[in-house]
Amino acid sequence: MEKRSLALSDFNAANTSFRLDGKIAVVTGGGSGIGRAISLRFAAAGAMVRILDLNLSDAEATVRLIVQNGGHAAAFACDVTDQPGVRKVLSGIFAKERMHILVNNAGISHIGNAESTSEADFDRVLLVNVKGYYNCIHACIAHMKTNGGGAILNIASIAGTSGLGDRFAYSTSKGAVIAMTYSVAKDYVQHNIRCNCISPGRVHTPFVDGYLKKNYPGREAEMYDKLAKTQPIGRMGEPHEVAALAHYLCSDEAAFVTGTDYPLDGGFLRLHG
Repeated sequence: MEKRSLALSDFNAANTSFRLDGKIAVVTGGGSGIGRAISLRFAAAGAMVRILDLNLSDAEATVRLIVQNGGHAAAFACDVTDQPGVRKVLSGIFAKERMHILVNNAGISHIGNAESTSEADFDRVLLVNVKGYYNCIHACIAHMKTNGGGAILNIASIAGTSGLGDRFAYSTSKGAVIAMTYSVAKDYVQHNIRCNCISPGRVHTPFVDGYLKKNYPGREAEMYDKLAKTQPIGRMGEPHEVAALAHYLCSDEAAFVTGTDYPLDGGFLRLHG
């Protein structure tokens, strides 16, 4: 095969700043935290964002932020655990526009080990964190195949590879998400569908603040500092940092990237201990 030499255009392409102009991006759980940061980042890059969230008012609040900054977005109430409901929402989007990007972000956490985790809690975590992702992929994959491909990004967690203490159900669910990512990437690479996942470490979101307030009243600052220092880099991640990596992975600049789990963890997996 003839070796291709680099051209100036290869470097000029960097000036696009990872634009998403004309792309329709569906973000689940986009009403708060990491999902909101991803939605704002994608909209700023030119994407038309469709935010699916169990809490419609949260999704609408994200839409307002996007519109106030000159972007385009719409909010949809959606329970990702309800397959007919997911299909109905996404089919309504497909009827009007081509979907280019799916970000599976909606999820829940749980604290407990194998003994203390009830069957109901285990089922609930896997229903949201695993079946919810499956439901969205299942509903959009044929549409992507028919329309020339697309990018799927799953938000996983370092818990899926490291097995965090007292996070039995959560770690199990995120391990499944990572395996799901590999499977989808392999099955659909010939259809120009890329599938990757991001595995964040601890990220400072409203969930963290709520967890500390509930479990350590009066000691929130102390416990926050303790949790932050479990990352070798010395702090928690921020939602906008996850959004930056999500932006790259869903952009055309990442056209050669699929079937990969990206730890975003302040050195936790490789430098901890």
